[in-house]
Amino acid sequence: MEAKLTLKLNEKVIKRAKAYAANRKITLSKLIENYLDSLTQEQIDKWKISPFVKSISTGKSIPEDYDYKKDYINFLDKKYE
Repeated sequence: MEAKLTLKLNEKVIKRAKAYAANRKITLSKLIENYLDSLTQEQIDKWKISPFVKSISTGKSIPEDYDYKKDYINFLDKKYE
């Protein structure tokens, strides 16, 4: 079922939005509908983790200050000693 919606927006925003929609060959109404739909969908349904991914996860985390380049350089130094 479709219903009509009236919005009050800044004219510059409307102009840019119409150009954006036209470049993508969709209507402004469809653009807004898609945006509102994506905002309001349940994220839980959208991002389910498969049993396979769960089975290969290690549960380990990498420290934020981890310097992988330094570790790789050390690895190469040892490899080519």
